[in-house]
Amino acid sequence: MIRRIRAILRIRTTGGFLLASLMGLSFAALPVLALIPAERAFLAAAALSYLTDEWLHSKEPDFIGRLATFRLNRIMRFLARSAMLIVLADRVDAPNALVIAALVVTGIQFVLLMLYTALHRTIRIGRVLPIVVRNLDMGGLGIPKSPPAFLYDRYLRKLLHLDVPANLGLAIGLVTQQWRITEAGYALTVTLPLLAILALLVHFRRARRMPRREQVIAAVNEQLAAYRPEVALYFSFAAVSQDFMYQVNMWIETLESLDRRAVIILRERGAFRFLSRTRLPVVCVPKADDLAEIALDDVRVVLYPGNAGKNVHMLRVAEAKHVFIGHGDSDKLASSNRVSKVYDEIWVAGRAGRDRYKRVRHAITNDAIVEVGRPQLAPIRLHQEHRPGPLPVVLYAPTWEGWSDDDCHTSLIPMGVPLIKKLLAENVRVIYKPHPLTGRRSPQAAAADQRIQAMLRADNRSREAKATAAAVAGSRARLQEIQARMDELSGRNRTGDDAQQTREARLVRGGDDAGAWQQLYDEWHRVFWETRGPVRHNVILKTLPSLYECFNQADILISDVSSVVADFVASLKPYVLTNAANLPDDEFRAAYTTAGGAYLLDRECTRLPAILDSVRSPWHDPMAPYRRTLKEYVLGPDRPTSMQRFNAAVGDLADKAAAQAWERSLEEGGHLLDTVPEQPDHAEPFGWFNRSADAYSPFPDHGYQPGYYEEYTHFGGPGEGPQGYPQPARPGYGGDAYPAYPADPRDGLR
Repeated sequence: MIRRIRAILRIRTTGGFLLASLMGLSFAALPVLALIPAERAFLAAAALSYLTDEWLHSKEPDFIGRLATFRLNRIMRFLARSAMLIVLADRVDAPNALVIAALVVTGIQFVLLMLYTALHRTIRIGRVLPIVVRNLDMGGLGIPKSPPAFLYDRYLRKLLHLDVPANLGLAIGLVTQQWRITEAGYALTVTLPLLAILALLVHFRRARRMPRREQVIAAVNEQLAAYRPEVALYFSFAAVSQDFMYQVNMWIETLESLDRRAVIILRERGAFRFLSRTRLPVVCVPKADDLAEIALDDVRVVLYPGNAGKNVHMLRVAEAKHVFIGHGDSDKLASSNRVSKVYDEIWVAGRAGRDRYKRVRHAITNDAIVEVGRPQLAPIRLHQEHRPGPLPVVLYAPTWEGWSDDDCHTSLIPMGVPLIKKLLAENVRVIYKPHPLTGRRSPQAAAADQRIQAMLRADNRSREAKATAAAVAGSRARLQEIQARMDELSGRNRTGDDAQQTREARLVRGGDDAGAWQQLYDEWHRVFWETRGPVRHNVILKTLPSLYECFNQADILISDVSSVVADFVASLKPYVLTNAANLPDDEFRAAYTTAGGAYLLDRECTRLPAILDSVRSPWHDPMAPYRRTLKEYVLGPDRPTSMQRFNAAVGDLADKAAAQAWERSLEEGGHLLDTVPEQPDHAEPFGWFNRSADAYSPFPDHGYQPGYYEEYTHFGGPGEGPQGYPQPARPGYGGDAYPAYPADPRDGLR
C-alpha cells in the first residue's frame, strides 16, 4: 500500500515519504490549532511545514511537482500558512488594527510578487536569443550582462519567503504581546520586495538593448564561415534532460578526433545544461526558420544519433549527406527502425547491424549500410587485463521499460528483486546501474528499482567495515571538488541565462582544457573506487562513474536486451542475458544476436550459481570462444581500429557529397562535367576501406577475401552454432562439428 502511494506521489525514498507525511500533517494541523487556539503548538506546526517544504524541494522535486498538479503549489501553501496565522491572531483577541494590517501586508506582498513576476518575465523574454552558442566568439555582439543571480534565479521562492518577517513578527507578538516587533516584521515584508523591484528595473532598461534576431544570426554565420565546419552532429529530443543527452555526449570524443572540422547542432535550449565538455563549436537553434538561415555551406556530412521529428528540418539540406549513427547497437527495434531509410546511409558497428536491417526487410539497400565499429569503446579494458578482487563483482545493468509494452525488455519488473536476493546469497559484490529512464513509464519498475537500492544499502550496513563507511563519507567533499572543476572546464556551471553564456562564449583553439579535464576525470574515478573498498555494493544513478568504468570494475555483466550488452562484448568478459519469458534457449538465441555469446538466465534464477562458476573458476567458461567470435560479428574487427574506420567513412562520404555538389553547380550553370575534382590533401586513401559489403576486407590492400564473411551463417538446422557467427572448434567434439544443442554439456548455463 505504501509503495503504491509513493508511486502515485512520485516519492523516491523512504525518508522523503516520511517528511512528506510530516509536511501533510503539519498543514492539516494548522487550521485545527488556529481554531482551538493553541499558539505554541501552531507555531511548531508552522515551523515544521516550512522546514519540510524546503527539504522536499531539494530532495524530492518530483513530489513537489506532483503537488502542483493537485493545485497545491508553493503559492497556495504559503497563502494557507499566512491565512491560518491571521485566524489564530483573531482567535486570541489580538488588536484589531494588527489583524487588519496583517491582511493588508499579505495582500501587498502578493501584489508586489505579481509586479516582480511581470518584470522578470519581460526581462527573460527580452533576453531570449534565436541562437545559443558555445565555443564561438560572440563578444562583439554587445549582449548585456545577465541580472545577478539573487535577483534572477528562483525569484519566486525568495519572494515568498519574505513573508517570514511578517509571520514571525506576528507570532512573537502573540506570545509576548510586544507588538512593535510585529510592526517591524510588517515593514520588512513590504520594503524588501519593493527594493528588489527597483533593482530589477535597472536590468530591465539594459535588456532593451539586446541585439536583434538578424544581428545574432549574422554574427553566428560570420563565426561559422571562419570555422568552416565540414561535419555536423544534429540532435533533437522532445523531452530534454540528462537522461537523453548521453546520446550526444557519447559521440563528442569521436567528433573531436576526426580529420574533418565538426560542429554540434542542438534544437532544444535545455540541452546545453547536460552537454559534456567539448572544444567543438555548439549551436542551439530552437526554431526551424532560424535553422534555415544558418550558413552551413561547407557541411557535407550530417550525423544523427537519434530519430526525432525535427530531423526533417536538417534532412532537407540537399548539399549534405545524412547518416544515422544511432546511440548504440542492440537487438531492440530502435536499432533497425524503418524510419532509417530517410537517411543516405546507416552506420552500424559490425556485420550484426547489417544483418539486423536485412532480416526486417525495411527496403534499406545493402549499399546504404556501412560498418564503422564503435569508437567509444576504446576505454573498455579486455578480460585478460582485468584484476579480480576478493569477491566476484557482478554488474547488474537492466534496461528501462520502454515507451510501450511491445518494447519492454526490462528484467526489473519480473525478476529484478529475486535476482538481487540470490546474488546477495551468493556472496558477491553488486554494482547496480539502472537505465536513467527507469520508472518513467512504469510504477512497477520504479518500485522494483527502489527495493533493490534498499536491499543493497541494508546489505552494505551488515558487511562493510566502519573504516570503509568513513572513507566513503570522507571522499564526498573531494569528489564534489573534482566534479565542480570538471563542470567549470565543460562550461556547465556558468552563471546566468543562455544569453549570458553566449555573451561569454569563446572559440577554443587548444587542447589544454581537454587534457586537464581528462586528468580530473581519471582522478575522480580513482578516488571513487579506492574509497569504496573491495566488498561494498554500489548503486550508480548519476553520470559518474561512467558505464564503461563500471564495465572495467566488473567480472561479469547481467543485463537485458540492450546496447549495454553489445558494448560489454568488447571486453570479452562473461555476460548474462535475462530470459524473463523463459523462452527455449534456441528460440531466444535466434531472436537476439547478442545472446550468441551469453549465458541465459531464467526468470527463477535457478541457473545463477552455475553461471557464477565462470567467474569463480575461469577455466570453466564454455561461452568464451563464442564471445570472441561474436565480438567481431557485432563490433567489427580490431584492425583497423574503429576510429580509423569511422574517420575514413566520414572522409569518404564528405568527398562524395562535395563531388555531387560540384556536379550540380555545373549542371545548373549549363556546363558539362568533363573533369573530376581533386581529393583534398587530408583525405588519404585507405586500401582496406570500401563501402560495399561484398568487397569489404580486413586485410589492407588485398581486396575481397573469399570465404571471410561467408562463414557468418544463420541457423540451418540442429547442431549449428548460435545465430550469425561460426562455430569455434571444441576439443573432444570433432573439430568444427558440433552435436545438437540438447546434447551440449553447457545445457543449464545458456
